[in-house]
Amino acid sequence: MLPRFPFAAALALAAALPAAPAAAWGPIGHRVIASIAQQQVSGHTAANIEQILGHEDLAEAATWPDEQRSNPAPFWQETANPWHYVTLPPGTPAAALEHPPEGDAATALQRFTATLRDPAASAEDKALALRFITHIVADLHMPLHVGRPGDRGGNDVRVTWFDEPQTLHWVWDEGMILRQQLSFSEYAARLAERTTPGEVIAWWDPRPVTWMEESAALRDRIYPATGPEAGMGTLESPVVLSWQYNYDRTPAMELRLQQAAVRLAAYLDRVFAAER
Repeated sequence: MLPRFPFAAALALAAALPAAPAAAWGPIGHRVIASIAQQQVSGHTAANIEQILGHEDLAEAATWPDEQRSNPAPFWQETANPWHYVTLPPGTPAAALEHPPEGDAATALQRFTATLRDPAASAEDKALALRFITHIVADLHMPLHVGRPGDRGGNDVRVTWFDEPQTLHWVWDEGMILRQQLSFSEYAARLAERTTPGEVIAWWDPRPVTWMEESAALRDRIYPATGPEAGMGTLESPVVLSWQYNYDRTPAMELRLQQAAVRLAAYLDRVFAAER
């Protein structure tokens, strides 16, 4: 078992460091995933969540790790910063992924899971762990958070999105979601209604390697083609994305939101299972 992080001690530290950039899905996407998952977990899991978080539900917990990325403490600016993504080179199986020394989303998920299962962990550490697990499961379903080497998960791919300068990463974080013009609760209700019982059964997979393989496969299909260097828009020559890209890619984006919700419920049920 991997060792627990000394979370409470790390959070007590503070230093004036620059804020980190925004992370996967944006607040609406994370809340959609968590809201649907909260409806799908078992009664036993729901009781554990309430015992740890109190009146804070999963939708509120889901965005907390991103909100804390503006916290100047070294824990957030240095230690926790790599825990929102993995880098998976094309053709590399997720099970064979070599994790960096500073860790990544996959190793952080393992360690936070160990914290939730540790009867000696403090209430504060368990709350932090549950918030991060809720967040990381969603992140690993965002295709550009299982990034390929070299472009920082699409952050270096410059685009214009309906005439606004953006990055490909932002388009998947928030752009297509915001085009729906729905609150997170409205969007969650829509996607939950569209998710069939058969899909829940088929997607009920708590294994992160499955999610990462799916994200990497989708990632390699979402870059816009722009000549010899496909998808590599620059500040001087951004890739133009508008109605057609939104129409073509929104179904895949919504599928990942739906699958992330089911997998979050599956993962939490496994974490809190009486017998493991």
